[in-house]
Amino acid sequence: MMSSTRPLYGAADLSRLIDPKVVAIVGASETRGSFGERTLSNMAAFTGKVFAINPKYQTLLGRPCVPSLADLPERPDCVVLCVARPMVEGMIENAAAAGAGGVVVYASGFAETSKPDRVEAQERLIDLAHRTGVRVVGPNCVGLANTRSKAGLNFMPDYAGMGHRAGPIGIVSQSGALGYTVLQGMERGIGFSHYLAAGNSCDVDVCDFISYLAENDDTKAIICLLEGVKDGAHFLTAARKARDAGKALIVYKTGNSETSSKAAMSHTGTMVGSAVAYRTAFEEAGAIAVDDLESVLETASFFAKVKAPSAGRGVGILSTSGGAAVICADKAEVYGVPLPTLEAKTAEALYTVVPDFGSVANPSDLTAEVLKTSETFGFCLDAFLNDASFSALIMPMIFAHASSSGARAPTIVEAAGRTDKPLAVVWMNEWLQGPGSELLDADPRVCMFRSADRCFATLRAWFDWYERRARQSVESGRRSPASAAQAARKILAEAGGRGKSLSETDSKRILACYGIRVPQETVARDPDAVAEAAKRMGGPVALKIVSPDILHKTEAGGVRLGLSTTPDVRAAAQDILASASRYAPQARIDGVSVQEMAPSGVEIVLGVKNDRQFGPLVAVGLGGIMVELLGDTSVRLAPVADATARDMLSSLKGYPLLTGFRGKPGVDVDGLVDAICRLSELAHDLADVIDQIDVNPVIVSATGVMAADALIVCR
Repeated sequence: MMSSTRPLYGAADLSRLIDPKVVAIVGASETRGSFGERTLSNMAAFTGKVFAINPKYQTLLGRPCVPSLADLPERPDCVVLCVARPMVEGMIENAAAAGAGGVVVYASGFAETSKPDRVEAQERLIDLAHRTGVRVVGPNCVGLANTRSKAGLNFMPDYAGMGHRAGPIGIVSQSGALGYTVLQGMERGIGFSHYLAAGNSCDVDVCDFISYLAENDDTKAIICLLEGVKDGAHFLTAARKARDAGKALIVYKTGNSETSSKAAMSHTGTMVGSAVAYRTAFEEAGAIAVDDLESVLETASFFAKVKAPSAGRGVGILSTSGGAAVICADKAEVYGVPLPTLEAKTAEALYTVVPDFGSVANPSDLTAEVLKTSETFGFCLDAFLNDASFSALIMPMIFAHASSSGARAPTIVEAAGRTDKPLAVVWMNEWLQGPGSELLDADPRVCMFRSADRCFATLRAWFDWYERRARQSVESGRRSPASAAQAARKILAEAGGRGKSLSETDSKRILACYGIRVPQETVARDPDAVAEAAKRMGGPVALKIVSPDILHKTEAGGVRLGLSTTPDVRAAAQDILASASRYAPQARIDGVSVQEMAPSGVEIVLGVKNDRQFGPLVAVGLGGIMVELLGDTSVRLAPVADATARDMLSSLKGYPLLTGFRGKPGVDVDGLVDAICRLSELAHDLADVIDQIDVNPVIVSATGVMAADALIVCR
């Protein structure tokens, strides 16, 4: 994992920058549309003090104006630089001299250009920030916003006109424009605590902003719009900090191409690409990954409003349309959200108001009859909300009219106020901001979705998040011996001059250090010695070419299985040596490995990929060489505990093959869990020297687990 060069910033480091009492705007102007004019306008409602910095004026837009930062009558907390790139360095020096706590840099044309001199200029900004202790946001940044203090520290157009609606959602974004699109949710009644755009992140980055919001009392859920992180350790620390504070971190990551994985040296390298690494890191650290921008705000708004599930994973669907009820039921099945049967008292209550052509069930179709009066509709809502089988109530909203959605919205708000359970409205009509929608969007209890799919995806994420959070607080003990790492490093040192990849023999010796069972094995140099070794071993044997230069032995004709007689063994050894020489004439050949045959069983692939950002990831897949074709894999950050290893296995589509399928007996799942945990400890211990591990196949039988083949690739 990429090491941190500085501690993660938190509230103590960033409070003057993000929650300033005194703000100075350098380059303030009255020129309509200029960044200086926009920033002054966006600070119009700010509850603190604002000073404009420009030698041409004495006042600007009603604010006092002084010639320079040195002329300020008091120390600024935050300085906003609305100046061109060549002036930025000097202005940061001046801000430090004036005692500023932080600086926001709008100017672009730095490292994002990839020009060497511009990259060097940004490096100087980093040095300035570290030398002076002034926290720098940007460059190439659109700015910040704090709705509680009404500080619009940004140049975005018409920000002041959005009303600064305060609320529990914080936005952190590398892309200022994308973050602002989400912030515009204020226009339909949704409230935010902060908008924090990182830009080029020369000093303060998205991880620091997440860390700040994790400590902020006004923030209940955090949105993070991400392209990538410079420091995986910082991100994991910040995300865990948010999780531990009970704040859901909703992450939407762009740029998920996997082209770099095509040149991987092992099956694992293909299984674990960059996008998989990010997704795995998100899950392990307690972040919630969403796949499209449209999901971000709805998911965050839901988590900001709700508590932990109160009655397991079951939800109730109350509808006045049979078609809408079916759509919601379909999505519940897609996302594995149970729909429990109504309690008897709930059904009895509904039968008193629902006509016989309706459906008293879950999902329900109460028909339009219950909408004739708000009292009847509210009665049905309460009946569902009081059902102990449900952790949440889902209600599709079909039409948008003043007489329907507009009339029902107040009743929904009142019902939501009488319960701790989430009441989620699925706004299914195409009048997206029709009558009643703003009331529901703005309510602190009602959860609004404009897609049934996103609603049930969020419900599933809600159940999973709280379950993982509870489980991740439980520590698990180490399985492999304390001396394993030292013994493995000795083997690595002995093989250190042999290139980047270890032979199968050395690779399996390292696995054995960690208590992972491998076949009995002898390496012989010539066919006669191979035959003699097989005779001593007894029983059917496997022969494999031993060469650090031949990674895929089967492709080289370097494997023979199930050999029993001495003539067969001798002939097979001759063929293997000849085939290997033809396949790779320059390869170093150490001989032929004579191995006991692994028992029959289910083939599993175990692997490790050491990600440059997040460190070693452990992968498990079903099907031996078929794993790449089927894509049936699960990945976690190392090390993993028992419960996590079991989750990895149960998430595989082929998991029934392990527990027993179509009359075939189950295999040793506990032994496989043990092997996964031990491999993850190996990966964690040796992260500084190992890049990839491929254990393929692992044979899992009813009586045990054996790593039949292995490849370790050093960093």
